[in-house]
Amino acid sequence: MMDIFNSDQQLSQVSPQDALERLIAGNARFLAEQSSTPTLKQHLLNKQAKGQQPYATILGCSDSRVPPELIFDAWLGELFVVRNAGNVLGPSILGTLQYAARHLNTQLFVVMGHEGCGAIKAAINYQFNAERQPEEIESLLDEITPALRGLESDQDPETLATQAVEANVRMTVKRLAETPEGQRQIANGAKLIGSVYDIESGIVRFLD
Repeated sequence: MMDIFNSDQQLSQVSPQDALERLIAGNARFLAEQSSTPTLKQHLLNKQAKGQQPYATILGCSDSRVPPELIFDAWLGELFVVRNAGNVLGPSILGTLQYAARHLNTQLFVVMGHEGCGAIKAAINYQFNAERQPEEIESLLDEITPALRGLESDQDPETLATQAVEANVRMTVKRLAETPEGQRQIANGAKLIGSVYDIESGIVRFLD
């Protein structure tokens, strides 16, 4: 693996496949409790102050148990991370992702949902049980509920939640891929992939 702290190579120039392999390897180190990230040193901070060059962009959930930098054993400047409840799209999220593509030149974009997502559970109750929420929360849930429409509501709640998490990720990936910017980036060689993080095991499962 490239030593990012002693190399002048731009991380943003890493190929999409190499970037994905870096994430997979980082998650493996995280699981093995063998972090490769260095202790905080001033010369490393000085290097980061010169600018960022992330090799991947992650759209994830705001859940405090799901920090991509730790999950993928990444350090400052390696990942461009965008987070909100339920890892949903919206104008500000789309603009931020476009910034990553146009100005940071990241070639790998990952949508990462997670098991036990509170936003997904709230969306399930909102969609199937008519459980109301404050207006601002309902506007968020309205971004998730289209992913639930093909799911069977009368199955085991845990199974339903797991299916809903994955369905939401797949919907977000599809929506991103269908935007003009998404189509442009994919045509130019960028990779867009969905994933689900298991909080209990620490494993990130990348979706086909």
